[in-house]
Amino acid sequence: MLVTITLLASCVSKKEKIPFKKGEFKTWAKTPPMGWNSWDCYGPTVEEHEVKANADYMAENLKEFGWEYIVVDIRWFVENDKAGGYNQTDPRYVLDEYGRYLPAVNRFPSAKDGKGFTELANYIHQKGLKFGIHIMRGIPKIAVENKLAIKGTDGITADQIYTTENQCEWLKDNYTIVAGKEGAQAYYNSIFELYAAWGVDFIKIDDLSAPIYHKDEIEMIRKAIDNCGRPIVLSTSPGPTPIDAAKHVSNNANMWRMVNDVWDSWWHIQNLFKVSEKWYGYNNAGTWPDCDMIPLGRLSIRGERGEDRMSHLTKEEQYTLMTLFTIFKSPLFFGGDLPSNDAFTQSLITNKEVLKMHSESTDVRLLFQQDGKAAITSKNKTTGETYLALFNISETDTLEITVNLADLSLTGNVKVTNMWTGEEMGESKNLITQNIAAHASGLYKINELK
Repeated sequence: MLVTITLLASCVSKKEKIPFKKGEFKTWAKTPPMGWNSWDCYGPTVEEHEVKANADYMAENLKEFGWEYIVVDIRWFVENDKAGGYNQTDPRYVLDEYGRYLPAVNRFPSAKDGKGFTELANYIHQKGLKFGIHIMRGIPKIAVENKLAIKGTDGITADQIYTTENQCEWLKDNYTIVAGKEGAQAYYNSIFELYAAWGVDFIKIDDLSAPIYHKDEIEMIRKAIDNCGRPIVLSTSPGPTPIDAAKHVSNNANMWRMVNDVWDSWWHIQNLFKVSEKWYGYNNAGTWPDCDMIPLGRLSIRGERGEDRMSHLTKEEQYTLMTLFTIFKSPLFFGGDLPSNDAFTQSLITNKEVLKMHSESTDVRLLFQQDGKAAITSKNKTTGETYLALFNISETDTLEITVNLADLSLTGNVKVTNMWTGEEMGESKNLITQNIAAHASGLYKINELK
């Protein structure tokens, strides 16, 4: 395998670092983060002008609804990556003298002269948005092979802190960092010092959760973020994060993937219902189980899965996906190319009532999930409203789904409103019953009548 390395000197201003207190990171994402990620439409090939176009669209059309993060996904440091997979034959990596990846200048021109993502982050910040990046856990293989120095150490080099054990199975850029080795924590500290100087607000880190849960590296990452002096929201990826690690991951990350990549097929949605059953009760302020990116709108312009297309999900399936994501309080990261949105796609991500539920609701509960029927509820303690989502996740044309109001802790008469359409559906006393078509759903706001 032929690889090429370009070594550049980092050129970013230093800022005073004030370490954060233990657990303070849970205040950085009190509501589930909302943003855009480049993966679903551009895979590992996104370029600066495309990131800016999506930021421009978000600032103009989505920021008022709570959308704020713009995230550059995987392999922004490779000059010659490709769609539909990764170039692992002759990748041209860009690193600095301390073994830290830098953006490929041919894709991100503003990164010239060692400036990294500073100018792109500034562009996004000036629009009132936040900037994020993706990395893989570990240390670059090419840093190990070239015995590059680790910043902040007295002569420790990359070849002294790594192991080939448990290397990522699907992307071979990095080696595992051995916790406890002299220089191991220093390397993670050095990369987050760099990202903080760039102005990074969000980081998605891959290969942390499956097939092995990398507890030691997660703890090193948590420590490095807390010491970098900038609040950087941490997203661990991909899934499935093991449920027996729930306490650990919620004590170290702001969000974590429950599943592997979700694409625009009904099977992926059905799988989300199955997997999410284990995670109710863990969606708390600052720490969120993650359903993955939202595979809606225009996908795979140069993506990983399939051809350039609008989402293959039917309209009813798209409603079902958005209803599940929002009532479950998953982080919302749109995967399609935002400037390509049509009116229907736009309506799914700008419904004020639905997004208010997503942001403000608490006490998310699964009432039942059996025989192709599912019901999820939550409360808005500020307004007193109760939310109810009903789903037909079977292949049966239509199912009658009934919920007893007593199971929602409601007594007396209630008024029911369809949250997607705003239609008032009348009053009810004991039961709410709806006929739901296959793959479809209903989302309702319930107000008690005095």
